[in-house]
Amino acid sequence: MNPFCSFSIGDCRNWLTQNGEKSFRADQIFDWVYVKGASSFEAMSNLSKELRAKLSQCLAFPVLKQVRTLESEDGETIKFLWELSDGKKVESVLILSGDRRTVCVSIQVGCPARCAFCASGKQGLKRNLTTAEVVEQVLHIDRFLKEKGERVSHIVFMGMGEPMENYDTLVQAIAIFHEPKGLNISQRRITVSTVGVVEGIRRLAEEPLKVNLVLSLHSPNQHLRKKIIPYARKYPLEEILMAMDEYAEKTKRDITYEYTLLAGINDGRREAEELAHLLSGKQCTVNLIPYNPVDGLSLKRPEKDSIEEFRAILEDEGINTTWRYTKGKDIAAACGQLALQN
Repeated sequence: MNPFCSFSIGDCRNWLTQNGEKSFRADQIFDWVYVKGASSFEAMSNLSKELRAKLSQCLAFPVLKQVRTLESEDGETIKFLWELSDGKKVESVLILSGDRRTVCVSIQVGCPARCAFCASGKQGLKRNLTTAEVVEQVLHIDRFLKEKGERVSHIVFMGMGEPMENYDTLVQAIAIFHEPKGLNISQRRITVSTVGVVEGIRRLAEEPLKVNLVLSLHSPNQHLRKKIIPYARKYPLEEILMAMDEYAEKTKRDITYEYTLLAGINDGRREAEELAHLLSGKQCTVNLIPYNPVDGLSLKRPEKDSIEEFRAILEDEGINTTWRYTKGKDIAAACGQLALQN
């Protein structure tokens, strides 16, 4: 069975025509799924019983099963655990901040990058998610929010997995999220994070998309970066930064560099000065992320004074910085804490 949430509106129209139905029904079906929040084809009351039966027999919807949710003590972060059709599980996170309702979505089961500070890659990559498995994470959370009179406003590909290593699914999911008859989320509100898969960055720059791009940098030099991100051995830092500059030039989007601060490893004055030199003259922002604890790892979070000194060095050199406020740490939903679940 084809999963329904892998369909664009055009795919849905084509499928209906090929199965002897009127193509305009696609608009009705998309409205039921993405606007009204229907959880099954049977709920689509303005479709004939025959068409509803045909949809149910031929198309898989939904493909995710919600296992549980965990809410942080401050009520600003909710973690969702999903079971896939093969029994594997992934997590996604809803972050509530002011008027923003941001979904941190996963794109792989596990992760090939194996970053030293991250739980997602501890067991390596299990498999890619399908387009429908990615789209439904956001769809079901949007339905959850609709019950409160709210909706998803932003999407970040910062959950489990390296988006550029599941490239076709990434692009297809973005198109469905952006579809005006679907979730209708602006490309300006969609962000893709990568550890620096150069060919993926360059392919994305050629797409008719203008999403935000974030590089997981975490080090000001190639030598240290290879220790923090083993995947970095495949791509020289200089080449990655060139690809990021090309993306910024072609899309007119500013670049963000994420930098997870690890006590005694990459948080010193020398690293801050080297980072400022590396990014000098670039139209970018450095997002500083104090390390979030992961079971089984002996890494430590820097003290506040150390973080402030690091930030001050960057800003004194004209580098725009943000300091990410940690959310969801108490439910293992903060940056770097998503993991495979048994």
